[in-house]
Amino acid sequence: MNRLFGAALLSAALSTAAGAQTLLKLDARAEAPAPQTGYLKLGTARSPKGGTLAANSQYLLQGGKPWLPVMGEYHYSRAPASQWDAQLRLMKAAGIDIVASYVFWNHHQGQPGGFDWKGNRDLRRFVQLAQAAGLQVVVRLGPWAHGEARYGGIPDWIVDAMPTRGNDAEYMGHVERLYTEIGSQLKGLLWKDGGPVIGVQLENEYNLNGPGQGEAHIAALKRLAVKAGMDVPLYTVTGWDGAVYPSGEVTPVFGGYPDEPWARSTTELPAKETYAFRFDTRVSGDLGAQTQAHGRGTAETDKDKVPFLGAEYGAGLPAMYRRRTLVSPDDIASMLPVQLGSGVNLLGYYMFHGGRNPVGAGGTGLEESSLSGGYNDTPRISYDFQAPLGPDGQQRPVLAKLRPFHYFLRDHGAQLATMTVRQPERVPASLNDLQTPRWSVRSKGDAGFLFFNNHVRQYPMPAQAGVRFEVQLPGGAVTLPSQPIDIPSGAYFVWPINLDLDGVKLRYATAQPVARLDAGTQGIVHVFAPTAGVQAEFALADGVKAMSSEGGQLLPIGKAGGRAVSVLLLSHEEVAKLQILDIAGQRRLVFSDQQAWVADGKLQLRGLATEPLHAAVFPALAKPRANGLLVREDGPLQHLEFKADTGEPALQVSATREARNAPRILKGGLAGAALQPIPEAFAAAATWSLKLPQQLAPKAEDVLLELDFVGDIGRVFAGTRMLDDWYYNGQRWQIGLRQFGLKPGAKLSLGVLPLRADAPVYIDAAHRPKFADGQAQVAELRGARLLPVRRVVITP
Repeated sequence: MNRLFGAALLSAALSTAAGAQTLLKLDARAEAPAPQTGYLKLGTARSPKGGTLAANSQYLLQGGKPWLPVMGEYHYSRAPASQWDAQLRLMKAAGIDIVASYVFWNHHQGQPGGFDWKGNRDLRRFVQLAQAAGLQVVVRLGPWAHGEARYGGIPDWIVDAMPTRGNDAEYMGHVERLYTEIGSQLKGLLWKDGGPVIGVQLENEYNLNGPGQGEAHIAALKRLAVKAGMDVPLYTVTGWDGAVYPSGEVTPVFGGYPDEPWARSTTELPAKETYAFRFDTRVSGDLGAQTQAHGRGTAETDKDKVPFLGAEYGAGLPAMYRRRTLVSPDDIASMLPVQLGSGVNLLGYYMFHGGRNPVGAGGTGLEESSLSGGYNDTPRISYDFQAPLGPDGQQRPVLAKLRPFHYFLRDHGAQLATMTVRQPERVPASLNDLQTPRWSVRSKGDAGFLFFNNHVRQYPMPAQAGVRFEVQLPGGAVTLPSQPIDIPSGAYFVWPINLDLDGVKLRYATAQPVARLDAGTQGIVHVFAPTAGVQAEFALADGVKAMSSEGGQLLPIGKAGGRAVSVLLLSHEEVAKLQILDIAGQRRLVFSDQQAWVADGKLQLRGLATEPLHAAVFPALAKPRANGLLVREDGPLQHLEFKADTGEPALQVSATREARNAPRILKGGLAGAALQPIPEAFAAAATWSLKLPQQLAPKAEDVLLELDFVGDIGRVFAGTRMLDDWYYNGQRWQIGLRQFGLKPGAKLSLGVLPLRADAPVYIDAAHRPKFADGQAQVAELRGARLLPVRRVVITP
């Protein structure tokens, strides 16, 4: 960090890569088609203050201007209400613009009669907190949601008594009451009221077609939503797996995942389509729909009538008993240039924040399970999803990879939204073609962005040697870089072409735009991220400038209105720590390994209390104040530091019961695959006592119980109350303890059902236990610890 803004300009005469050269060509001279309006029949688009939100055939518009937002899913009823405010602000700080959430019907009406909207089921308060955090909201109404919920979220007493997911009169009467209840919760919070709710989703993964189904059912649900007062700018449906809906009445949204945990296979899957650019369809492959499609869906015929919006691009993956894929940060982030380069104009994640299932009436589990006729077996409580933010707000490494793309869209999304997807001369022959470069351009006129991906999960891509790109534009060809380069295996990026930087024309850059920063007296700074293994070049009117990515470097490129305009190239380390926050009325770069966000105008830092907290800020804060704060200046960077304030609390761990022979895993259910063991099977679990200290870090905001075990299924109890459960997949299991109100010195119990050597379940090869000859099973606790978490508040 000490090198930030130091001298870094290299010689413009770059060395030529040795060996053969590959010129990748693309013709983007054709005029971009004009967007069409008037086809979509949406709700009230104007707010009381005159703000508008609309959609044409290509993109969303906010205030009459193109808008390419980022949306992240966070289920309020799967999280403690006490955490909502901070977690929503963390999402905003990560570059999320819209929070989406399912309303799980059976979380609110487990029995006939009244609805429960209290505590962690308080939808109204959740939406209010989202608005306070600066987020807009899409409410996914159901009535069938899926979301790995029991009966897709429809209450047992409904499923038992009548047909569902169609226009059955009795069923629709109950749906009308549900929608009326939701409408009451959202009253005054809709966009037309000055609130944050800009859209609702009807049903989910709906491809049923028959009497009272298909288009007629979605149309009936929309009428009920409007009747219940939910007059919103956007009505959406999921568009994959042959989705059926009334064209023009709703807008389809799409998704894609890096693996298929719902698949039956116990081996690696073929290369996924989410890593390959799409030029003819918006529909990805298998996204886990629970019903069978019969023919092409409406989304295919709607392609030129509605914008390409996303809702379920996997920011992680769910745990399912038969298939427990553990994804890497690059497995997730490499999908982003592919989706954006395929034309996505709303980047929507599922899930962005993990959670835990509540317990239903009478202690009923509300998870999807083959025991209740579900297609998948999922943990009873855990809904971790390997999400960027864990169930207790843990910051996961994937966040560092995603944030730069989010910040890029915040500043450049309005321009990108209007751009047309352009197909290269040569594209891969199939998803299994790992040799042909994967890339695209989106452009309008002479400006554009180049998208490239050389990463496919579990299938190493070869380095692309001696590459240059030639993009034909109406004003002439742009060839980049200045000399052939080698693009490493695993690289993925977005590069600009003819980008206007406050009046200074950047012909191209071999670095990724991140953000525009008004640095006050220091002028306008355009922030860029380097591309792994590629020299950063900036082609300007006076030639090509090369910059080092070993540390943050500033390159003056011109003036705008008498103010300096500069390019700031961050190092890879700095990009990983970068968070962009509005503090004291000014947008600032905050570099920190810890979580950073703003509440009540103050900078919040959150991290382990056993470690120092640190953030470097640019531009500097005027007079930062906080108890224990150490401030030091290092050039233009202001460092804010706090010493560690506690040790790690002692956790007493003792074995209490040895494992017995686990029963053989059966196959069956709707999937005809491995079934989660029945409850009685847990009698074979090995158990340990976990005794908490009398003083459980009293100053800590939370204390995480971290468990490192090997086995089949882990479960933690306080007495007979199950607090959490976990399918072993190689990921560390963490549980925030504050939410449970445990007494000092409380004893918890950990049970680990042994994983059999012959278990017909998929676990990634790197994490699947190695069984010795003759070893039939394993149930082992390798480590257990308590990690106190603290938050510090800095007044700027």
